[in-house]
Amino acid sequence: MAQTHKQKRLSAWSTPVLLILVLLVFTLLISVLGDKSLARMAAQTLIRVTFVVGLWIFVGNSGVVSFGHAGYMAIGAYCSAWLTLKPQMKELFLPDLWPFLANAEWPVLPAAIASGLLASLVALVSGAAILRLTGIAASIATFAFLAIVYTVYSSWEGVTGATSSVVGLARYSDQWVTFGWASAAVLAAAWYANSASGLALRATREDEVAASASGINMYRHRLLALVLSAFFTGVAGALFGHSLGVLNPNSFYLGVTFITLAMLVVGGIGSLTGAVTGVLVLSIMIEGLVRMERGVEIGETTLALPTGAQEIIIGIVMILVLILRPAGLSGGRELRLRIGAR
Repeated sequence: MAQTHKQKRLSAWSTPVLLILVLLVFTLLISVLGDKSLARMAAQTLIRVTFVVGLWIFVGNSGVVSFGHAGYMAIGAYCSAWLTLKPQMKELFLPDLWPFLANAEWPVLPAAIASGLLASLVALVSGAAILRLTGIAASIATFAFLAIVYTVYSSWEGVTGATSSVVGLARYSDQWVTFGWASAAVLAAAWYANSASGLALRATREDEVAASASGINMYRHRLLALVLSAFFTGVAGALFGHSLGVLNPNSFYLGVTFITLAMLVVGGIGSLTGAVTGVLVLSIMIEGLVRMERGVEIGETTLALPTGAQEIIIGIVMILVLILRPAGLSGGRELRLRIGAR
């Protein structure tokens, strides 16, 4: 019996190892065979992996669809900007920052960690209120949280630059830095999913009444998952800002919310494998469609998709996946090595 339990644990932990290997192969192929444009695409894809895996920690285990995680991403992105921008730039773009932030010039790694921690702190406070709700009411409350964050960050001119872009961020988020954070997110997600809290939270997802009758504190486990989820979402925001070198509140609103949820749904919301699969499949598809909209030369002929075809095709793909595979491309199953008994 003990050996069987050990085999199950090894099989479960083979999932993050295999997913990290997939991400490593993806990163190596882009680095060796791709150009600078593809390298930037790889970095953006791995940032999305960090975000979507962070989102999955909460949504995949609790069953509560969150529309508010882009708000945590914005919090992390601007926190990193406050901590890493040169004081002269902050004086120019963010003149009302508090003195300890105005004079701060942190290294990028501690700033990314601090950004994730700030997002987690906000998640703890906001989640304490939001997660007293259940079902669709909780999802609507997360959308209200996103609207609040967007309104504050797009209006607080002296601290966030409002609708003006904040520029001058160090562009250190290449494909290898983002690969490291994506791998960390995958490991953390697997650890939480296999922890006592993760198992208890999935029990509430399947049957809230039965779980409550068994003594499971749904509120506490949901809040813990949200706090951990927000950390990696905040880090993804920091990486995003340091990938483009520019921040604007519009980058953290409806667009990123719906595309990341689409990736989670297409891949399969029921598994960590689905979260990673959805990001890779849709990111590669988006990159291909963008290049086709610009035009592809075949001999003397240039073939180009109409402008806006990208959104239409992605929408069609989502509809087909929901019809043909309601559980997503992964079918809700994990990528695992089968470890047999000896």
